[in-house]
Amino acid sequence: MSKKGVLVTGGAGYIGSHVVRQLGEAGERIVVLDNLYSGFAKSVLYGELIVGDTGDRELVARILREHDIDSVLHFAAHTVVPESVSNPLKYYGNNTSNTRTLLQCCNEAGIKHFIFSSTAAVYGMPDSAMASEDTPTAPINAYGTSKLMSEMMLRDLSAVTDLRHVVLRYFNVAGSDPQGRIGQSTRDATLLIKVACEAALGKRPHVSIFGTDYPTPDGTGVRDYIHVEDLADAHLQALAYLRNGGNSTTLNCGYGHGYSVREVLDTVQRVHGKPLTIQEMPRRAGDPPTLVAKADRVRNTLGWQPRYDDLTVIVETSLAWEKKLGGR
Repeated sequence: MSKKGVLVTGGAGYIGSHVVRQLGEAGERIVVLDNLYSGFAKSVLYGELIVGDTGDRELVARILREHDIDSVLHFAAHTVVPESVSNPLKYYGNNTSNTRTLLQCCNEAGIKHFIFSSTAAVYGMPDSAMASEDTPTAPINAYGTSKLMSEMMLRDLSAVTDLRHVVLRYFNVAGSDPQGRIGQSTRDATLLIKVACEAALGKRPHVSIFGTDYPTPDGTGVRDYIHVEDLADAHLQALAYLRNGGNSTTLNCGYGHGYSVREVLDTVQRVHGKPLTIQEMPRRAGDPPTLVAKADRVRNTLGWQPRYDDLTVIVETSLAWEKKLGGR
């Protein structure tokens, strides 16, 4: 275990809070920086929470110095794809410009290890249904582009300094802490499993299927869904990898297989025991028929072994958390 501190930006958010919890359980000394725009203070179960922005250069520099930080896990970002299309500068400001400020502070403070929360959206509409880390990047919205620009800055900084990094490109993250302590609490969420669970509990009037005529087995889009607990564990494995001298790398985070929208909704209905109100809608622009991670490299590089690769388990933990939210 490192005696140095770990800074987690966006650690009060959905994925960040699960990583913070796992880091805390592993005995790490954690500082969380989050402006609570979309995160929740009560989701930070370990470490010290500092409310502020990653774009605040003076604050970030002080945190890195006063808390003797040597590793940074960077989650802080806006993540709603449709909003990034309608308001791109918001995404370039928060996701890209603030990341540049954070990287400058890290450079000045001599930070050694940096783990970046990226996305499969950097691939855009790939020619193949399976996206590997070598698939050409061609994002089709400001969210994906803002993340790719951050990846490029990190790559270029690492090339000329002692900073080493791991970029983790997430596919479709879902599920919640199996013990029900924290979960997906994002307001106005757009992720399918979250939306379907809200619809199951009457928090939404219906759930929509966008496109039923894709060249897939049942006509609906196929995606690679990864449980947030397994994704969080990949971050801990990435940190151990860097501490053990690993070189900078980029890794897909998915299971390597997918489920269709109808399969997901069927699973929610089965787990919940009641039918959903389902609305069939036209395709959305920019939605590929199938997008699944080629995920061999993350296993081989980090020794990562997922424990929750089961759609039923993903839905069960999502639904349990949604019920808990409804009871608050």
